[in-house]
Amino acid sequence: MTYACPVFALRAPTALQDLQIIQNKSYRKATGPQWYGKNSVLHRDLELHTLFKYMKDASEHFFSIEIDHPNPLISAAASHESPPANHFLIRPRNALLDPPDDLTAKVEESNKTLENLMEEK
Repeated sequence: MTYACPVFALRAPTALQDLQIIQNKSYRKATGPQWYGKNSVLHRDLELHTLFKYMKDASEHFFSIEIDHPNPLISAAASHESPPANHFLIRPRNALLDPPDDLTAKVEESNKTLENLMEEK
């Protein structure tokens, strides 16, 4: 799934949610947590990124490399301006602007709470 994440960045949010479900099931099979354990806690404890977070980080890394490419055509394609929000074009760069999905938001919130508790000690 991670190898083809630039392709998945163009998919509908429901398709990405289906891929996240597959990822969550494979993590659960590998670790064997209790049935009532939350996916956000599983991601936090294993220090694993959600699929959305991984795709966003990979896209940022890709575009940061391509902007400095010596070929002017490649750097021009990577440094385009995103269209307005109501525009019908979907380009990979738009994946950087999307808000995080629910699971990613919960994992990030959980990580911040854990960091604050560690700082207080």
